Amino acid sequence: MLLVYTHKITPRLKYAFKQVFTRIIGIPVDFTTTIESFIAHDSLKMSYTRQPLSNEIFVRSHDILYEQGLSDVEISVQDWEETKCFFFNGDKSAIPFDIFSASFYLLSRYEEYLPHVKDQYGRFTAQESLAYKHDFLHQPVVDIWAYKFKKVFQENYPDFQFPERQYTIKPIIDVPSAYNFKLKGIMRTFGGTVKDLFSFNFKKLYYRYMVLFGLKRDTYDTFKYIINKQKHSQFKFLFFFLIGDYSTYDKGIDAQKKKFITLIKQVADYCQVGLKASYFALEDISILKKEKGRMEAILNTSLSASRHSFSKLNLPESYRNLVELEILEDYTMGYVNHPGFRAGTCTPFFFYDLDYEIQTPLKICSYHLLDYSLLKFQSLLDKKKALNEIIYQVKKVHGEFVPVFHNYTFSEVDRWKGYKDLFNIILESAHEN
Repeated sequence: MLLVYTHKITPRLKYAFKQVFTRIIGIPVDFTTTIESFIAHDSLKMSYTRQPLSNEIFVRSHDILYEQGLSDVEISVQDWEETKCFFFNGDKSAIPFDIFSASFYLLSRYEEYLPHVKDQYGRFTAQESLAYKHDFLHQPVVDIWAYKFKKVFQENYPDFQFPERQYTIKPIIDVPSAYNFKLKGIMRTFGGTVKDLFSFNFKKLYYRYMVLFGLKRDTYDTFKYIINKQKHSQFKFLFFFLIGDYSTYDKGIDAQKKKFITLIKQVADYCQVGLKASYFALEDISILKKEKGRMEAILNTSLSASRHSFSKLNLPESYRNLVELEILEDYTMGYVNHPGFRAGTCTPFFFYDLDYEIQTPLKICSYHLLDYSLLKFQSLLDKKKALNEIIYQVKKVHGEFVPVFHNYTFSEVDRWKGYKDLFNIILESAHEN
């Protein structure tokens, strides 16, 4: 066990150190404000305060981990070998930056509480982030910093055996609508037919009725293909089904339809299933509670994971609602238009409530790539290159890669051509050096 001496133990300090040491490096950590206890400890130890005690591993502390609430934090991002960091702390320190304060800033999403420009859906965009502005969005910097500090310990404690973690994959299948034409009801089918006629889209009209008459497979119905992939993969896929009411933003299948319920149950036999919360559930906890109850009735078990429509988050309200409803994991954190690491990490972490200054039980599994974000690359070759770069970054720190694909991504229709190949690259990445 690692013992950390500090002049003051705060919830922020414990949160940052446990993420870096316990969850990334893999060693338990404890804290003390008593010098005698620190001296008596005969295993890994370090001090995190303003001045070193003697010749121990020392990191000069920044004030942010001892503060409460939000303040106007001055940040100067600087190069640090192959990566970047901030909160420079001088020469006496074992490392040139206070990685614990920097990690806390990114993991707590401190910057998302500060004034910023939102997009048309009210989302925090990549362009507003520190990582994008200073060109480190493509790196899991929190994990990289942790491994840099691990080297310091290995040099000082050469006999200590540090655990080695393995690269893993958590494929997410997002299902905003299980079918393109099927189970849409008479009114929506009629509306779609009229739209096809007035836009002279006779090809779509023809396909629509071939599907409805059972002569062709619905373009969104790729579930057999995905389940077959799951059967041959060591990693559990996680499906998120939208079962909220029809609205301007959410146009899924009616959750009362027996065939749709049967589909969810069939998928749940092979994969994990979570709730894709509707757009309006984000603002209204009563709607979220209703949708949670709906999904639990279908699965006949308690709901453990959620993901919001449009990858929209309102911090801290969105996460507080999940905590209140005892949902344990969320997969909304990420950027729709940019591959990369929104929270600076590829290791799951817990939501820290900056208003109440507590670590909550809600585990945040940020995603690093959404299928949509690859559409900006024209060729399949460029798409593969961007995907492989993200995989490479996660593998370097033995992290967990979380890609998000939609059910219709596997349809091979027009713009999704080649996406099956991309998905295969992800699944095969676990077996390649």
